[in-house]
Amino acid sequence: MPPATPKAPRPTAKGGNTVADKLARLGLRTDMDLVLHLPLRYEDETRIVPIREAHFTGGAPAQVEGVVRNSEIALRGRRQLLVTIEDDSGSLVLRFLNFYGSQVKQLSEGTRVRARGEVRHGFFGDEMVHPVYKVVPEGAPLPTALTPVYPAGEGLSQTLLRRAIAQAMQRIDWQDTLPPALLEKIGLWPFRPAVELLHNPPPDVDENALMERSHPAWIRMKFDELLAQQLSLKRSQEARRTRGAVPLQSVGELSAAFLASLPFALTGAQQRVLEEIRHDLRQSWPMQRLLQGDVGSGKTVVAALAAAQAIDSGFQAVLMAPTEILADQHFRKIAAWMTPLGVKVAWLTGSLKKKEKDDARERIASGDAQLIVGTHALIQDTVQFSRVGLVIVDEQHRFGVAQRLALRNKGLEAENQPHQLMMSATPIPRTLAMTYYADLEVSVIDELPPGRSPVVTRIIDQNRREEVIERVRAAALEGRQVYWVCPLIEESEALQLQTATDTHATLAAALPELQVGLIHGRLKPADKQVVMDRFSSGELHVLVATTVIEVGVDVPNASLMVIEHAERFGLSQLHQLRGRVGRGSASSVCLLLYQAPLGPVARQRLSTMRETADGFEIARRDLQLRGPGEFLGARQSGQAMLRFADLETDQWLVEKARDLAAQLLAGDMDTVRRHLARWLGDREDYLKV
Repeated sequence: MPPATPKAPRPTAKGGNTVADKLARLGLRTDMDLVLHLPLRYEDETRIVPIREAHFTGGAPAQVEGVVRNSEIALRGRRQLLVTIEDDSGSLVLRFLNFYGSQVKQLSEGTRVRARGEVRHGFFGDEMVHPVYKVVPEGAPLPTALTPVYPAGEGLSQTLLRRAIAQAMQRIDWQDTLPPALLEKIGLWPFRPAVELLHNPPPDVDENALMERSHPAWIRMKFDELLAQQLSLKRSQEARRTRGAVPLQSVGELSAAFLASLPFALTGAQQRVLEEIRHDLRQSWPMQRLLQGDVGSGKTVVAALAAAQAIDSGFQAVLMAPTEILADQHFRKIAAWMTPLGVKVAWLTGSLKKKEKDDARERIASGDAQLIVGTHALIQDTVQFSRVGLVIVDEQHRFGVAQRLALRNKGLEAENQPHQLMMSATPIPRTLAMTYYADLEVSVIDELPPGRSPVVTRIIDQNRREEVIERVRAAALEGRQVYWVCPLIEESEALQLQTATDTHATLAAALPELQVGLIHGRLKPADKQVVMDRFSSGELHVLVATTVIEVGVDVPNASLMVIEHAERFGLSQLHQLRGRVGRGSASSVCLLLYQAPLGPVARQRLSTMRETADGFEIARRDLQLRGPGEFLGARQSGQAMLRFADLETDQWLVEKARDLAAQLLAGDMDTVRRHLARWLGDREDYLKV
């Protein structure tokens, strides 16, 4: 294993703030961090164009060299510095709208300047506005490689970054982490030539391949990054197998009675994932399984059956949800299933009164409560469990790493951890699951229960609101209920969105014969519940809401969904909101109201919603539009995202990296350690996730 990478030097900058501090804010703390800080793009400073020909580059930047013949500060609308340079072919004005006194001195008459930028015809003739420039002596040599442009932060110039990276490249251990035979087998460049080319590409390099990151040098970097991620996550999975958990062996009377009491039969997909979960719960190491399925696929009943196995085995089961509305939906549904079977269910959220909280905590700590449902309140220090065997986290991506760890680490003896089941109603594309969830077992419910009606989706201009209101009236008078979703609570002049409060008032006035309710995130939890109860019971015909009803709300009689300013929502949100209807046997419709004109991304999102109801296809397109960082949300707290690989175009590399990771972990731990030390260093917190 190579020696630890030395720290980057700490030259000081003015104001007492060191360059090293500024580099650290970019995550550049070691020499290897600097070497792997690869360029965003390149500038071609390897050739000079005569000034007369500079404007024939088709709008591309050109580099010229000339002598300053005139330099003046002009007041033409605003104060600006005008510098005229010329060569044997002609003259050109360099125009600076923002400048320092030192620049005026630097660009004095007689100075030779090399400038790079786009030439265009302006008020002063051919000009470059704010070009990149430097003062050079006559005959100064040109660079022999393209000039890299790096991601930078405040106070970090490109010159400083280039110097720091060049110095780091002289100090690091260049030994390849992967053996030559392996590189040849996979068809990869060696590490050093790949890195050196990316930092200093020769003039004859294929610029398109470089910019599109398809050059063999980029392929090596992307593969190494993906391999490090796969190795880290797989080691996390293996490390979990070394920890203890109490096997939940019993699938007994409660589980049997629960299944027998259900008014429906489990689908084949539900039965399959239930057996996968039951197998894991019987092991002596902690389960860490992700249960994913499309909207309405029946994840809750599978989770309840997993909880029944824990209770049958003499342990408590805990279910934590990110919002009180979602937690309450789970509590009501599961309590309705479990309480008649003799299971004691506790409810704990932040909005309970002190006495109710104290009573719930006492029942949880004594073990009287066998199933506990709640929100973040469950992870407070004041909550002590008796014997937690299973932790279920719904919409797990909405919780940070620390919150999930706090719940997982409660309740059992130090040498044991509870089993953990995470649920997500956002289907995860296969490549994303292979990459970011490689440390988890994944169960997929890929079949909807019978009797679910398909939801027809229509895209409608806001100008037709009156027609939509009439459609709402007709649906309500036929005995159906309606959601009307708005993106904001209060008026925002900047966004000019129709607010939930205004919409509620408008609909209540336009539909006097109907009961119209309003729910949003700023209502007190008890008030939210009153509104939801009225809607669930059928007392309210129309529910105007913000996205608090995005997940978990289950009202089978609701068959019409109107989404205001649908162009402002992401694909995942639109799919989740649409999933609130179509839960009964009646035909259901989702109307997406939009404000013209639509931008290209918004148009693509709305078209996707109209074209498909397949959650996995929607998730795939959402990943294309948003990228993995935004798609994954809070799961990635504390975990490095991919910097170089693209999950859409580099799927073939993901599969190669996954296969090699398994091979190396099975028989070459020296290579594993070297590779992780280079790419993750001390950031490999694989035990924490």
